Amino acid sequence: MAEHVVPHFQNDPGVAVIEIGAVEFMCVGATPPYDHPHVFLDMGEDKAIICPYCSTLYRFNPKLDPHAAKPPQCALLQPTAA
Repeated sequence: MAEHVVPHFQNDPGVAVIEIGAVEFMCVGATPPYDHPHVFLDMGEDKAIICPYCSTLYRFNPKLDPHAAKPPQCALLQPTAA
């Protein structure tokens, strides 16, 4: 079975714009336990999308890895299964 991990991003620093390397991802707001409902977002053909909960603007940057963000602290790294 192929494993597909959806990239997760958060906005602890409170920046207005986060560049990410994915067009399908999950916004959690801030690092748990200060998060909002986790929402899956899909930019589709667009290059940007606004989270309906925290109003963070996410912009697609094809130069970034799908799990990477600018600023880098906005990438919420998921634990790997052992």
